[in-house]
Amino acid sequence: MTFQEIINQNKPVLVDFFATWCGPCKMMSPILTDLKNRVGDKADIIKIDVDKNPQAAVAYQVQGVPTLVLFKSGKVIWRQSGVVPANALEQLINQNN
Repeated sequence: MTFQEIINQNKPVLVDFFATWCGPCKMMSPILTDLKNRVGDKADIIKIDVDKNPQAAVAYQVQGVPTLVLFKSGKVIWRQSGVVPANALEQLINQNN
């Protein structure tokens, strides 16, 4: 499945734009694992390495990492840079399900 196909789904898709050298990005990893356990199939969570996929970062104006973007049906419905707690992300997904 392509990135476009993934974000065009009817369920929320949380995209974590990250870089391997980024400290806060490493902090997001266990948070996203926890979040996936909480939301299960209600949402997809994918990670995009901005160094390997610069065109995706440019397309969504990702200036800093980590940047989290929530898509639904191909539209950006929320975005935030920095580390975001699992509770806040879970609430966001539930509101947009």
